[in-house]
Amino acid sequence: MSHAWMPASPCGDGCLTEGAATVSFARRVLRFASAIGVVLAALLTVPLLLGLRGRGRERLVRAIFRSVLRAFGVKLFVRGGADFLAAPAGRGALVVNNHISWLDIVAINALRPMRALAKVEIGSWPVLGTLVRRGGSIFLDRERLRTLPATMTELADALRSGSLVNVTPEGTTWCGLASGRFTSATFQAAIDGGVPVRPIALRYRLADGRETSMPAFIGPESLIASLRRVASLRGLVLEAHVCPEIAPGRAEDRRSLAALAEASVHSVLGTVRIPAQGRRRVSPAPTAKASVETAEPHPAHRAGSVA
Repeated sequence: MSHAWMPASPCGDGCLTEGAATVSFARRVLRFASAIGVVLAALLTVPLLLGLRGRGRERLVRAIFRSVLRAFGVKLFVRGGADFLAAPAGRGALVVNNHISWLDIVAINALRPMRALAKVEIGSWPVLGTLVRRGGSIFLDRERLRTLPATMTELADALRSGSLVNVTPEGTTWCGLASGRFTSATFQAAIDGGVPVRPIALRYRLADGRETSMPAFIGPESLIASLRRVASLRGLVLEAHVCPEIAPGRAEDRRSLAALAEASVHSVLGTVRIPAQGRRRVSPAPTAKASVETAEPHPAHRAGSVA
């Protein structure tokens, strides 16, 4: 961690639910082979994608991401958002969701293909990284805060030009049973671009209906370890709840806009939100004329936020 305000989650291995049914080793191998086959097929269709426009291109890209979900045995259920799913291309919007797993990115693009604001590390990931790069992602270097203003300007320009851009405002993954605050920096890009915000709430369940945190990509584990765990699950269901749009001008500033989007997601999921922890600042030493003081940090300096 290169700075004190890197987004962080307390979730780890202890958050993973138990008792999930699993598939055989042979089925896991088949799932990996299928996913790799989908990515290779996607690469072969790049020339075709360059020649397609509008709905034709969107249908093909959506089919690719839905094929990735099927390859890993994931069933996608969509609730709400008929207006969003049927909206014509060319109307920009900031699409935000709670962040649990690498599967989140696949699910969002299985609903509607869009660009993403992604951490630079994702570009080097196997399988998913290739698709994200090809999708025109805007990459954010979380290790270098000085690059944030330029990245937010690029994001605002993309929104203003009519792009849908997916952002995960928690800044890092959580287990899904608990979640973090929506940081506000990216919502300023929506304000500057004059576009609406569309919150989407994601939840993972097992075939028997129990909510599960097993797909979560948390703690120090590698992406490969997370891929293996997802590939082993039987009957994994991903629910995507598309919340009502938050129109431009509804919030007076970016923090209010972030709070509205966060409330939309949590009203659907009923999840426990872990509040940001303010850090106490203590003067170097008390003197006869000075005593130990504490102060609340500036909002931009709260733990786990880049605002």
